[in-house]
Amino acid sequence: MAIAAELGLVPATPRAPHENTPLADGRTTNAMFAEQPLKLGLFGTNCSYGLTMSEAATGYELTWPHTLEIAQKADRIGFEALVPVARWRGFGSTTNYNGTCFETYTWAAGLSQATERITVFATSHVPTVHPIVAAKMATTIDHISGGRFGLNIVMGWFSPEMEMFDGTQREHDERYAYGQEWMDFVGRLWSEPGSFDVESTFFSCQDVEAYPKPVQGPRPVLINAGNSPAGMAFSARNVDVNFAAMTTVEDMADYTKRLRELARTDYDRDVSAMTYGLIVCRDTEAEAHAVYQDILDKGDRDGANNLMKVAGMQMRSLDAQIAAFQDRFIAGWGGYPIIGTPEQVVDELGRIHAAGMGGMIMGLLDYSAELDYFDDKIMPLLKEAGLRV
Repeated sequence: MAIAAELGLVPATPRAPHENTPLADGRTTNAMFAEQPLKLGLFGTNCSYGLTMSEAATGYELTWPHTLEIAQKADRIGFEALVPVARWRGFGSTTNYNGTCFETYTWAAGLSQATERITVFATSHVPTVHPIVAAKMATTIDHISGGRFGLNIVMGWFSPEMEMFDGTQREHDERYAYGQEWMDFVGRLWSEPGSFDVESTFFSCQDVEAYPKPVQGPRPVLINAGNSPAGMAFSARNVDVNFAAMTTVEDMADYTKRLRELARTDYDRDVSAMTYGLIVCRDTEAEAHAVYQDILDKGDRDGANNLMKVAGMQMRSLDAQIAAFQDRFIAGWGGYPIIGTPEQVVDELGRIHAAGMGGMIMGLLDYSAELDYFDDKIMPLLKEAGLRV
């Protein structure tokens, strides 16, 4: 726990199994609350191809030893978050993108045991995991990690996956209504003493209880990537961080302002925002753009079309717009790409931060090798720019 001690993160002390008070304030145990101007994380290291839907050459592979190597390296460098993608099937075509993947709660438990400081998230499609099971798994991982667990709450947008479970997919806003009841149920299991009954639109459960409670008080850190009006409302009401994929930095500024105003006005609380995307950084701008272009040239465009159709983006009418979004999905899962030299990457991260984003979870073509490069070339410049301390 040497790294945690250096950063002021305090390990929790044990308590009796049925004691109801938190072991520790989550702001002292969880790196997502550390005093960093720009927080950093990795996205998608539990799935085949990571964040690049492409056959571009990479050393990244979906094996547990390689996954562990990436996580421990990010932890050692000082990243704040590891966020997985919850997938139950791929997107077909030549890559079957993300179709080979580790289940995220189990993944988080394994990495929590093997890391010291970094927050390890599970990503939970709420229709696929009952609240009682989700609350218990989350609490278990929170104890394994000493209060470093986080939960990424997803409503279950990919219809072919939801149909694998019970043959149905709820309408968009109804998914958020279900998600709110799910979240309320889990919150009670994490905090409420004794037993209780739940009678709501979607749940009917009697004499429910859950012990032990999580290490973190008042609860584990929560994130959500809903960007629709219903998604923004859910984030403003429930979570600590909302993740947003924006087309431009200017869009980010407007989005973060609206999100924070919604949280303050409607729910009297604060919420922060972060973004995600692919970073391609090399010593020269030409090298970086050549690598990025190679990712696109070798991209699985049929697979990207499959993803976009399910996401509803096939409704866009202009071919140029479709092609642009297709590139975003091939290189970064629809997120905001940053391509260039270390100096250019830092400048762009500075622009994102100035627009109100508190950080970025990133994809890398070759996570392990490029983390070394990031630590050597980019991290010192981030500190010089005041974006890291």
